[in-house]
Amino acid sequence: MTAVTTTPEQLIADSRARIDAIDDRIIGLIQERMAVSSVVQEARIASGGRRVHLSREMEVLAHWRDALGKPGTALAMTVLELCRGRV
Repeated sequence: MTAVTTTPEQLIADSRARIDAIDDRIIGLIQERMAVSSVVQEARIASGGRRVHLSREMEVLAHWRDALGKPGTALAMTVLELCRGRV
């Protein structure tokens, strides 16, 4: 039996392909989150509420910060901005 040796170049190429696949999944999940957020906003407006619920957004920011540290807050702000839709 022969051992397979992976070159650094192949390791990098394989890892980049995995990163690209993960990025595609993240983008898909964000698009799904945007669609669900739109449903919530429409229901809230239809029931006489406001489109944006600031206390809920604070919960989301805290969740991301707790999971990812300070950069998580900035990332969550971007996700929230995407999910708010047109203001």
